[in-house]
Amino acid sequence: MKLGLKGRLGLNQAAWPFEPGVGEDAHLRKSLEILRTKWGEVPAGELTRVMSQDLMKLSDEELLRRWTEFWNDTSTGKAYSVRGWYQILYKSILRGKKVMDVGAGLGIDTIFYAEHGAEVTFVDVAQPNLQVIERLCKIKGLARTRFCYLADLRALEQLPDDYDAIYCCGSLINAPAEVTRIEAQELLKHLPVGGRWIELAYPRERWVRDGRMSFREWGNKTDGGAPWMEWHDLQKIEAFLAPAVFDVVLALNFHNNDFNWFDLIRRA
Repeated sequence: MKLGLKGRLGLNQAAWPFEPGVGEDAHLRKSLEILRTKWGEVPAGELTRVMSQDLMKLSDEELLRRWTEFWNDTSTGKAYSVRGWYQILYKSILRGKKVMDVGAGLGIDTIFYAEHGAEVTFVDVAQPNLQVIERLCKIKGLARTRFCYLADLRALEQLPDDYDAIYCCGSLINAPAEVTRIEAQELLKHLPVGGRWIELAYPRERWVRDGRMSFREWGNKTDGGAPWMEWHDLQKIEAFLAPAVFDVVLALNFHNNDFNWFDLIRRA
């Protein structure tokens, strides 16, 4: 028997906090407000988080210095096996391509891709994150950029419908899969056949290792107060992308099952 999205989850989880019912708000304004309470605090190093609004207080010189420090901490040396490997892989793949970064944070990956020739749209639920990225792009002289504040899903209507890649680096695991499906269906309106869906997530193996806790508890454990954290696998991703159909380029766990990576090309 083929399972629907909820059937694939197979979990008795606590309800999505503060939301009277998943999907009642077709534009996800309430769900995005929940996420906004957390994600102005962004990963800035292998073990470091910062408030983006605090970074806005820095001079241009100090902001650039700090961001470069964050990038080195997450992408080079011992951290290469966490982040650096896929940055090196995709800097060439995405050169000359139109990329939408969903949940951009500090743009650790996608500013790097923009420096290597990608045209990047940075999308985020937290305005201070986008303000930091926009300043950094100006400092670095990156003109082929666009910025989209995701107050709710209607904000995506301003964006083109011909992206070569939608890039979600750990940003879609922060809400229930039913919520993610609503968001993904809107994002897919901007990804034609031949476009890539690229996603970093946490695998089920990590959730099992951590004790199979509720996704609300797991958010607190893995990302320091996140209201929700949910594992993704290929089946779950294919379920929330359906009825769009994708061919699989990569679907792998890495770094001792701490993370997984998906690279899918839209076929229909």
